[in-house]
Amino acid sequence: MKIGILGGGQLGQMLVQAGAALGMQFRALDTTADAPCARVCELVVGSFEDSLVLEEFLTGLDVATYEWENIPLATARAGAARVPDFYPPVAALEVVQDRLAQKNFLKKLGIATAPFVAVGSEAELAAAVQALGLPAVLKTRRMGYDGKGQLVLKNPAEVAGAWERLGEVPLILEGFIPFERELSIVAARGRTGETAFYRVAANEHRDGILRVSVVPAPGLTPAQQAQAELAAGQIMQAFSYVGVLTVEFFQYGKVLLVNEVATRVHNSGHWTMDGAETSQFTNHLLAIAGKPLGGTTLRDHTVMVNLIGTMPDATRVAAVRGARLYDYGKAPRAGRKLGHINAPLAALPELLALVSSTAPS
Repeated sequence: MKIGILGGGQLGQMLVQAGAALGMQFRALDTTADAPCARVCELVVGSFEDSLVLEEFLTGLDVATYEWENIPLATARAGAARVPDFYPPVAALEVVQDRLAQKNFLKKLGIATAPFVAVGSEAELAAAVQALGLPAVLKTRRMGYDGKGQLVLKNPAEVAGAWERLGEVPLILEGFIPFERELSIVAARGRTGETAFYRVAANEHRDGILRVSVVPAPGLTPAQQAQAELAAGQIMQAFSYVGVLTVEFFQYGKVLLVNEVATRVHNSGHWTMDGAETSQFTNHLLAIAGKPLGGTTLRDHTVMVNLIGTMPDATRVAAVRGARLYDYGKAPRAGRKLGHINAPLAALPELLALVSSTAPS
């Protein structure tokens, strides 16, 4: 079976590595020749919107998927027209690419989110602030990740010019939630409708970038785990979804409010590579290939530490009991995800000290 991946980043790289054990072959499409997938599979280099490049990529594929939800929608539609087994479905991708459409979709399903208002002009921003109050979070409806494309507005002075600072593009204003912590659940759904859910992770972000995930989320009740599974299950059912899906939440008291949905394997699910019976990458591939899903049983309390901007010395990581280093092979750059470490929970203080000591001053 030959699987095509739209996007050649580290998520694609880890999909390819997981698929090797399943006897799968891969081809990826990316705009840069040094994308991480170049190290592990055939890579087609070019624009996602170039018909000749897309034709080269799609020829001979049995299944197609994507590792980045901001691929051009026209590209996804062309891929689905050429490769019928294209998953996750384009309908799901279309909704999650637009934060307003995503929030309206969740509202229709009865899934709780922060209050929100569409913003299409500076005047509409002023009206939205009047409706929701401050503080509030202003986000671009499209694109933006790892904290990009959003502003936290705390007072009226910060509202002035915010429309211009975000590029005068369609926006969404969300009421600020004084959440206790951020959580996420990774789920999978197969072609037959079979579903599987991983344990909920507690996530720590800094500067909009995920830094640490702890699984299972400390103190999470069975009812909250069930609440997260119900939301993810509703979303997948509504889309007739196939593949891995991730739902990010704000915990506000006993309630979980959905922040965002990702129709792909996810950074907060990297812990599954060592902490679960079957990794998110393997289950995504099993799902899109039409095979039974693997088990999601937790092996042990686990942490995942992202490596941002610089890489620690591999020998120092190896000296941490139970730690496993994943290097994406990317050139160091401030704010760039270069790799991650999975380890038992007890190793977290040592890992944080190690990562801190190698961070740029």
